[in-house]
Amino acid sequence: MSVLMTLRVSGDPKAVEATEQAVLDTIISRAKEHGLIRHQFYGTDKEVLVVDEWPDQDSFQRFFDASPEIKQMMDGAGVTAPPQIDFWRPLDMNDSVT
Repeated sequence: MSVLMTLRVSGDPKAVEATEQAVLDTIISRAKEHGLIRHQFYGTDKEVLVVDEWPDQDSFQRFFDASPEIKQMMDGAGVTAPPQIDFWRPLDMNDSVT
């Protein structure tokens, strides 16, 4: 069963949006190689939230460890603290809406 990964940081979402497409393409390509199922960035005025779906936590961790571009992107957004990364599993509730 896949997991959702949330990554939350304080930083400038506009700077994240301004990331060069070539950098994003590199990150996305590597993520797909590691099993990424879905991905989306979200932002408020001063926070960035990443929501991904991965086959499992280990797949994300291998990708994240192999991706120095993520730190460069976050540095450019003024992120100064480590991200808060959480993994979420679906609950067996019979309430899924797709």
